[in-house]
Amino acid sequence: MSQPIEFYFDFSSPYGYLASEKIDDLAARHGRKVKWRPILLGVVFKQTGGAPLTTLPLKGEYSLHDFSRSARFLDVPYTHPETFPINTMHAARAYYWLHEQNCEAARAFAHSVYRAYFRDGRDIADVAVVLELATRHGADRATLAEALNSAALKERLKVECDAALAKGVFGSPYISVDGEPFFGADRLPQIERWLAAGGF
Repeated sequence: MSQPIEFYFDFSSPYGYLASEKIDDLAARHGRKVKWRPILLGVVFKQTGGAPLTTLPLKGEYSLHDFSRSARFLDVPYTHPETFPINTMHAARAYYWLHEQNCEAARAFAHSVYRAYFRDGRDIADVAVVLELATRHGADRATLAEALNSAALKERLKVECDAALAKGVFGSPYISVDGEPFFGADRLPQIERWLAAGGF
């Protein structure tokens, strides 16, 4: 059986959001599944010296334009959040906690978080918002609230971020197909062709 596609992303990443709306269907067309792996771009940027696109001279204005244009191109609803970027630590921890309980619930939660931020303008850095969204997908609010501050869940996210860096992940979305890396939502057509042809 073919290995799952690995999808690394940060919940504050516009391009990660766009890819999240397409990656599962793309993979399914080629008999693949996707392993979703939220990470923290803040941790990545400490290694790479990077910074959020919108904070960079010249590139910042372009990126704001391109987020919306890329969303229109992919037919994905998009409203740029008033607060950007944003801390996604609690959302990422909640994802991994949910994943231990129910993979499908975790996937649905991830979609809810992304859409809450990039469609509805909600503050996904707010623990209350994260708990509300997780509860929609079967989480026990009190149990998750306690788990979010546990040493075990903090370590889980740290391990995931460290493992991503060890694999060469330097941004969001970063997608690995059988070890072949692709960076950016604009690489989805290349991924489609790669899966169809077995490489090129």
